[in-house]
Amino acid sequence: MKKGFYTIMSAQFFSSLADNALLVAAIEMLKTTNAPSWNIPALGPMFALFYEILAPFLGAFADAVPKGKVMFYANGIKVVGCLLMLFGGHPLVAYAIVGLGAAAYSPAKYGILTELLPNSQLVKANGWIEGLTIMSIILGIALGGQLIGTVVSRHLLAFDLPLFDTGITTAPESAIAVIVFLYLIAAIFNLRIPRTEAPLQPLGHGVIGLMRDFSSCNARLWND
Repeated sequence: MKKGFYTIMSAQFFSSLADNALLVAAIEMLKTTNAPSWNIPALGPMFALFYEILAPFLGAFADAVPKGKVMFYANGIKVVGCLLMLFGGHPLVAYAIVGLGAAAYSPAKYGILTELLPNSQLVKANGWIEGLTIMSIILGIALGGQLIGTVVSRHLLAFDLPLFDTGITTAPESAIAVIVFLYLIAAIFNLRIPRTEAPLQPLGHGVIGLMRDFSSCNARLWND
């Protein structure tokens, strides 16, 4: 495998790790704020919301911009969602914004593999990405549970920055603060993803054109 592939794997691992740890923190935040019970099962659909709404456009955007930059921008969106949740935004809205970042991240993550690697290595590369993603889901849930647990959260809340009041006073807030740093680590790896020689495809079809292309591709897929 080329060196850039391992950079992509590292970025994917930390980004997915943070996504799943954030889910646990968001659930705990909803519980501690006595949110209506339906809010917790709504987190999943809110995360997937922009996958559905923006499906015709995100792939085209990933083809129009260097995919390492797309992944970097997507991680930036996730950080915005985290900070919104940390500083008073409703967890459902904030988690939907994180989902927007994840939706933008996905086509770039998979698309760059076809640009970076020969066809003979794509099955192996996809296997590594999927296996690493499953591992990050398991470890992310475990990490989120530890961050909101009594032992770890007590140490996190005891940490004070000199001359600066963070306003972080609860276990879910301290967990989210740590998760922001995980996204920043992923963003650093994003910046090191190599620029491939694949030509960029300009967004010249307009909204209607992109929706027609999306419909045509779906029809071809489901008829195969």
